[in-house]
Amino acid sequence: MQNKLIERLRQTMEQKDISRAELSRRSGIRASSISDYLNGRYAPKQDKIDLMAQALNVSPAWLMGYDNAKQLPKLPHGAQLKKVPMLGYAAAGRPLEDLNQDVFYVDVENKYDVDFCITVAGDSMTGANIYDGDIVFIKKTSTVSNGQIACIQIDREKVCLKRFYKTGDTVQLISENPKYPPMLFTSQNCESLQILGLAIIKQSEVK
Repeated sequence: MQNKLIERLRQTMEQKDISRAELSRRSGIRASSISDYLNGRYAPKQDKIDLMAQALNVSPAWLMGYDNAKQLPKLPHGAQLKKVPMLGYAAAGRPLEDLNQDVFYVDVENKYDVDFCITVAGDSMTGANIYDGDIVFIKKTSTVSNGQIACIQIDREKVCLKRFYKTGDTVQLISENPKYPPMLFTSQNCESLQILGLAIIKQSEVK
């Protein structure tokens, strides 16, 4: 991860024509420390990554080497913020493997009742205006109403974002893209299906 971080830090500073001294001024991190990061002498801790990402207007996720969610929304001046953990990637398509556990944090206003966020991978929820690379904020809950968009873990190892429907003992997970058929689950074909939370808002909608 450190090599990718150095590469993207250099790349962003060059693209935005930001010197080490200017990044130091914007982030509050000493210029000597930034030089150490760029030269690979030391790896920055998470709080320093967050500060540099904010100063460069990119997401900590992208700066750390992940391929999605480069641009951060502009939060209102003086807004009361909280940090929520990003638990990894959820498929909007076929389910991916379990959420990546390299945890980092994303700022969101206190007014949003959310507990964590995920990065969407795939195109199956485009009909709900949720696109590949979107960051979606989730409120933890073990129950959702039929038709709501939920973050769901399947067989303790795969996670997806889908509309949830339950009739009797059958659960349907529905995409918002006609090229993906409904996913049907019963006790016969699924050992465990757990609702991790309810999708509340995606990052581009944060005001």
